[in-house]
Amino acid sequence: MTQTPSCPPPLPEAEAEDGTEVNTEAENQSEDQTENKVENKAANKAGSKAENPAENQAESPDGPEAEDGFELAPPAPALTPGQAFDALYAFAAPALVRQAYLLTGRRELARESVERAFQLAWQRWPEVAVDRDPAGWVRAAAYEYAVSPWHRLRLRHRAPEPPPAALDDRRLLSVLLSLPPPYRRTVLLHDGLGIGLPETAAETEASTPAAAGRLLHAREVVAARVPELADPGELRLRLTELGSKESLRTAAKPVVVRSGSERRARRWTRAAIAFTVLLIGSTAFTLRTAPDHYEAPQAPAATISGVPPRSGSGPLSEEEQELRTKLRTMFQSGPERLHPELR
Repeated sequence: MTQTPSCPPPLPEAEAEDGTEVNTEAENQSEDQTENKVENKAANKAGSKAENPAENQAESPDGPEAEDGFELAPPAPALTPGQAFDALYAFAAPALVRQAYLLTGRRELARESVERAFQLAWQRWPEVAVDRDPAGWVRAAAYEYAVSPWHRLRLRHRAPEPPPAALDDRRLLSVLLSLPPPYRRTVLLHDGLGIGLPETAAETEASTPAAAGRLLHAREVVAARVPELADPGELRLRLTELGSKESLRTAAKPVVVRSGSERRARRWTRAAIAFTVLLIGSTAFTLRTAPDHYEAPQAPAATISGVPPRSGSGPLSEEEQELRTKLRTMFQSGPERLHPELR
């Protein structure tokens, strides 16, 4: 008998290859479906972004760089109060010294005004830090101190200081100092610094028409005494040059100003506490020693006539002496003293 050779069984590797091919086809189909879903979502998202760009910006605060995969730089660290104060001081102090000199004509008073203004700013730093114009806050404080009339009572401010060397500068400074302080301040803010009229009026605590009137009067006075400065642009240029030409001593360092402000605040605090204690002590002493009821005042003494003078008894007569002896010897003891005789 002839046996027919049987077919060998399929190799396992072939089965594995066939199964791999089947699985690969299934995975390709699932990947195609996933890609279609992603494309549909991206198309829907792009359409919604085109329709509502504002909502898109609100939903994605990181911006386009974050969507593209770029990382934003970390924000800069916040400044401490001391660092912020030092930056403001370095930015505004030199210019304020020149402006205060144009207001007062005194170099030391200008420097002192700026230092005092920054000391006040450091005492009220929480208020100044959130102000929309911290430099303007300090400028207003420096101007107020510079034009204060109490400086006239100080001995060192009674003697005049040497004027500028140039003749034109002396004329301009003398014209400025001849103006009243509000007019001088108005023309310096508007024509010297280029600040708008409403802002100038607000800083000088005046209405806009009043500030405009002060500005026009100051320009008329300057044009009358210095005709070449009738143009406001030329006046502003000359004011800037006048402040820059003078050799003004710069204010102290910001650390010194801050420490001086703190010492000044401590002194005022201690003085207030001492005054309060003194007031309480004097009140308590007054309450302790003051009378608690009404006492009628004594009538003044008056001379009375008709009253005999006071005099002593004279010597005793014999009868009086006998009577005294009798009284001393009788009724010393016994019932007679308790029951006197009846006559």
